[in-house]
Amino acid sequence: MTRILGFDPGLATLGYGVIDIEQRQPVARDFGVIATAPDLSLGERLCVLYQDLHTLLEQWRPDQVAAEKLFFYRMANTIAVAQARGVLLLVLAQRGLTLQEFAPPQVKQALTGYGKADKYAVQQAVQQELHLPAIPKPDDAADALAVALTASRYL
Repeated sequence: MTRILGFDPGLATLGYGVIDIEQRQPVARDFGVIATAPDLSLGERLCVLYQDLHTLLEQWRPDQVAAEKLFFYRMANTIAVAQARGVLLLVLAQRGLTLQEFAPPQVKQALTGYGKADKYAVQQAVQQELHLPAIPKPDDAADALAVALTASRYL
């Protein structure tokens, strides 16, 4: 069995998804988000991410970790995501884990066969592949599961 922890980095909401690969089949174990309150200072928000990421990694002890590559669309948002990603990289380094990264088109291609698929098509693919009763919510958690599934293609 191989355990993969996928991340969709963000400052306000960092999505995560845990899958196990059992007999070459992916099984969802957990998914959700680490949320930081907007009324906290930037430093406090990064501390929340730092502490919660350590807790998550301690709880699930993944064999592999993957995240979506930083995507530039709004400069203010890109900077916040980059800061959250930096905390993720720090925590992984402290635990001796390396990060596998995938660009959004790679994730879309891996799950739908089309690199320009829309978000809903990717979410449906996640639901189907993991045999979930519904599309995972919130979107950040579904995106993190999609990244984990993409990483499983490279085992």
